[in-house]
Amino acid sequence: MPKMKTHRGMAKRVRKTGTGKLMRAKAFKSHIMTKKSQKRKRNFRHETEIAEADTKVVKRQLGLR
Repeated sequence: MPKMKTHRGMAKRVRKTGTGKLMRAKAFKSHIMTKKSQKRKRNFRHETEIAEADTKVVKRQLGLR
């Protein structure tokens, strides 16, 4: 059986923390920034944890399962 390949696009978007959580960047940060409030734009900077429903698929793509 050959080794499982990492999905490179997913590997660039997701990182694994020391405790094993999967983190991703927030959406809606790229353009039309003038109408978004400063508070909203500031919150886009932080990462968020990947949803429970998506972790199985993401882990498989990263070769963690």
